[in-house]
Amino acid sequence: MPRLEPLPRSQMPEFEDQFLAAEKRGRPVPNFVQTMARRPDIVRAHQALRRVVMGPGLVPSDFKALVAQASSMSSGCNYCTAHTANFALEDSVSEEKIAAVYNYETSPYFNEAERIALRIATKASVTPNSVTDSDFAEFRAHWSDDQVVEILSVIGVFGYFNRINDTLATELEAVPACTAQRTLSAGGWTAGKHAQTNVETSDLPSDVRVE
Repeated sequence: MPRLEPLPRSQMPEFEDQFLAAEKRGRPVPNFVQTMARRPDIVRAHQALRRVVMGPGLVPSDFKALVAQASSMSSGCNYCTAHTANFALEDSVSEEKIAAVYNYETSPYFNEAERIALRIATKASVTPNSVTDSDFAEFRAHWSDDQVVEILSVIGVFGYFNRINDTLATELEAVPACTAQRTLSAGGWTAGKHAQTNVETSDLPSDVRVE
């Protein structure tokens, strides 16, 4: 059960544009947004930062979704891990590669540049930070300094999301829950404290596969 209940739409007039956009794509406004909407200025600020960091840049957006996934896995936030897996799937990353983030060091789905970026994401997302000088030297050997800043920004943005959602025990929405169950459960993912309540298969959009 979430520690703060999401606000109803009627109490979020500032975000009516997001509800209308969500209706068009057949996905609900995330519970995280509806919970944080108690402070609309904060929501607008973090959404703007996420768009800049995760949008087009020097690092492919599909790979940035996997960096966010590795960071969320390492932080232990199963809500964000599910969402980042879903972001990657929507960015045309295969389900096999999404699942392989658990074993990125040895998986053939990743090259050396991707492995070191995922290692940085994993080590930077624990406390205390465990990135070593050797790790960072290898990181810079594969990525330009501008790309390093972009990748670290992904880790930083999702550190924010991870801390808040894991503390709030934000309830996981149906679509990312199904994606995570399908792609990550073999690696040990569970919804845990973020588990949904009273969600029926009939409530899901028609393009969501449930096994």
